[in-house]
Amino acid sequence: MMTKVLVVDDAKFMRMTLRNVLENSSFQVVGEAENGEEAIEKYKALNPDLVTMDITMPVLDGIAAAKRILKEDPKANIIMCSAMGQQKMVIEAIEAGAKDFIVKPFDGTRVVESLSRVISR
Repeated sequence: MMTKVLVVDDAKFMRMTLRNVLENSSFQVVGEAENGEEAIEKYKALNPDLVTMDITMPVLDGIAAAKRILKEDPKANIIMCSAMGQQKMVIEAIEAGAKDFIVKPFDGTRVVESLSRVISR
């Protein structure tokens, strides 16, 4: 069975890049969101196995969105996506309950390894 993923990033190019990486592996992208509010709504509607969540987004940032999703579903698997040099934010995200993080620009192999590791836990 394919792992269902919700891809959250305010940049369409990043969502497309992640979608391509994931769909070329054993993942099914069931939805995309471009801000934290939309991510929460789509999470509730689509019930994905995993969420890739950008940290810096308009409307509601990824850390706040992750906290709200985890409050409603403590078992949610959220992997944060951050640009280089955002270590402080990554630590905050992990403390908030994120299971892992991947760094932009994305390395396809690293992305797949991270998602596979989180799902197999």
